[in-house]
Amino acid sequence: MSEPSDSSNGPKTTSIEEKQYLLRFNADTQSHLHVMDTEVCMTSCPDKICTIFCPAEVYKWEEIRMHVGYEGCHECGSCRIGCPHQNIKWVYPKGGHGIVFRLG
Repeated sequence: MSEPSDSSNGPKTTSIEEKQYLLRFNADTQSHLHVMDTEVCMTSCPDKICTIFCPAEVYKWEEIRMHVGYEGCHECGSCRIGCPHQNIKWVYPKGGHGIVFRLG
């Protein structure tokens, strides 16, 4: 499937921000993402790599703790395999909750 074409400039490109605008979320009241041991983040993970590999920027380091903004999770599962300390528990959101994809 190809991108829409602009006759004067060739294929139209879509930015990441434009693509993310097409995503909708039906957030649950309880997180499906959990940092299992915050001490591991503080003492064993100086790079806080989860703040880098998550495409939705769900993980934010706040001085002494990891904030998890699960409401915007893309459910890609990168945190399950990306944490070098296997310190993130990821489960599917409850039925009817989570990301809603739409074409636009």
